[in-house]
Amino acid sequence: MTDVAERLSAIDAAIADAARRAGRDPAGITRIVVTKFHPASLVRELYELGVREVGENRQQELSAKTAELADLDDLRWHFIGQAQTNKAGAIRRAAHAVHSVDRARIADSLDRATFDDSVLDVLLQINLTDDPGRGGVAPGDLESLAEHVLTLPTLRLRGVMAVAPLDEDPAAAFARVHGYAERVRAIAPDAGWISAGMTGDFAEAIAAGATHLRIGSAITGPRPAQG
Repeated sequence: MTDVAERLSAIDAAIADAARRAGRDPAGITRIVVTKFHPASLVRELYELGVREVGENRQQELSAKTAELADLDDLRWHFIGQAQTNKAGAIRRAAHAVHSVDRARIADSLDRATFDDSVLDVLLQINLTDDPGRGGVAPGDLESLAEHVLTLPTLRLRGVMAVAPLDEDPAAAFARVHGYAERVRAIAPDAGWISAGMTGDFAEAIAAGATHLRIGSAITGPRPAQG
């Protein structure tokens, strides 16, 4: 086995163990491999190992990799970084799902950027901190944003996304996310995705009901140095 194959196998085993400890079926959890700063050749290697869900943080990198790997037509691309309205068109053309909708303006921009008859899966990113400069909608504005997204014909509201704050126990943070997800489902019953949990805290996220995990370096290895 290659190093990548070994790391992927180890993470999948750990995910399955965490799911069983939480009384959940591992098949109900989607593992997204985040390939930020890694070359498209690594994504191709991951694809050959069975990976079909890949995440990117930056629009330019997402666009470049999807173009280079266009032959892998069953690969699903998740945009998980902060979305900017002026890049909505490029994100829309490349991504199958956007995890970082945190304001009406970006939702509107993604909706207007439709280029065919497809529907884009979107999640509402929630800010779990008291810092308004951090990405994510404030919890008090969650319902109004969800209701707005539901009015946009080319977007499909799938659920919520959050990042656990560094200064908080992740179990407590993800318990709050679970509650926020329930609030969204009260408005949109089909919005059952909870995108939460990364390399250091995916077990806590699984225990709190996460359906989508965003795992990077634990699978891909250290990120290449940026010049």
